[in-house]
This record gives sequence, C-alpha cells and structure tokens, in this order.
Amino acid sequence: MIFRQFFDIDSSTYTYLLASGHGREALIIDPVKERLNDYLQAIAQLELKLVRAIDTHTHADHITALGDLREHCGCVTLMGEFSKAECVSQRVVDGEQLDVDGVRLQALYTPGHTNESFSFVLDPDAPRAVFSGDVLLIRGTGRTDFQGGDAGASWDSIVGRLFALPDETLLYPAHDYLGRTVSAIGEERRLNPRLAGKTRAEYIALMHALQLPHPRLMDIAVPANLACGRPTQATN
Repeated sequence: MIFRQFFDIDSSTYTYLLASGHGREALIIDPVKERLNDYLQAIAQLELKLVRAIDTHTHADHITALGDLREHCGCVTLMGEFSKAECVSQRVVDGEQLDVDGVRLQALYTPGHTNESFSFVLDPDAPRAVFSGDVLLIRGTGRTDFQGGDAGASWDSIVGRLFALPDETLLYPAHDYLGRTVSAIGEERRLNPRLAGKTRAEYIALMHALQLPHPRLMDIAVPANLACGRPTQATN
C-alpha cells in the first residue's frame, strides 16, 4: 500500500494520501489549500488517480483543499453526515465503509472537538490505523470550546469508541505541534495525560479550564471551509 504523510508547518496539519498501489485509485484525508501543489505532484509522480478527498471535520486553523482537488482531479469530496460545508459531494454515516481500490475505511462518528467530527478506521475488520482528525491527538485531545464542541462528547468518543480499537492500531491525527508523526491506541490509553487515570468528570473539568485563545485564522478558515475552500469576504 502507498502511504504518504504531508505536513503543513503554518497550521501543524497532517494530510494523508493512501492508495493500494502505484497507478491506482487514491484517497486523501484533511488536505490543506496551501499544500495543493505538493499533493498534485505526488499524485502525478505515483501515477495515481485521486477519487476521494476527505475532511474529518470543518477545520478552524487552515483552509481546506477539498474544492481545489475536486477541480483539478475530478474527485468526490467527502465529509460526515452532519457537515454543513457546501462542497461535500458525499456524506457518510456512522459505520459506513468506503472501498477505494482495496483501501477500506470505516467512518466513525466521533464528536467532541466539533459536533460533526468523524474518524476513519483503516481495514476495519482488523484495524491497522485510525485517522482521528482533531478528536484524539498524540498525548493530547482536541479543544472542545467552539463549533459545537463538547468535552463530555469528546470523552465518550475517545474512551468509548477510539479506545475500543485494538491497542496496536496506529493513530494518525490531523495535527501535532511537537513533530510527532504517529502513536498507537494502546499508547494513548496508557500515556495520554488528559485521559490516563482520569474520570469523565475530571476530563470535562480539565477541558473547561484550558482557556485557549481562538485559532489565528478561525474567522477566515471556518467560513472558507463551509464554502468549499474559497475565502469569503466579511460582512457588517
């Protein structure tokens, strides 16, 4: 299988390109508009055909490349069923499976960071990896204080759903701010400081106490991402 991990330094975003082999159909997860040329170059060099472009949720810290990839590659743009983004060609429901030329993903509804967040499990019959978006991070969790976020829902999604995956399932989040590229479900269950040894009530209290500033690009990125990655003009 072809697996490529891209990094956008400005937003600390990871993007993932997957295909079953050279010259085959491919999918991409959480692409960033500013890295479009990197994706197109990789797709061309590997002689891939991009058929699915997926966002795990409506991002607040960068503008999506979903619309640009659809324009350049003719791919289907995909998000979870609760997304309000206008550029979504296909909406998946909890438990739905996708098969892109042998690359199989199962959609898991994992709200908490936002109320429309989904994760995607690779090879759900014997899980190899999960792409968790911003819900579960490496030694952290996504903030829960805007876009319908909810700390209790975050705990339920992580502990009740993602931690139900086998320990060896690799964890690929949409962000890391310390340069870590991958973890595993078992590691996070044991070592994640926000979760390990905590109760649900303790986790909720911790998340409510974070007092984080809003992402720098939030007022630009969220409207743009709801408009297929096109920046919109603010109105009075």
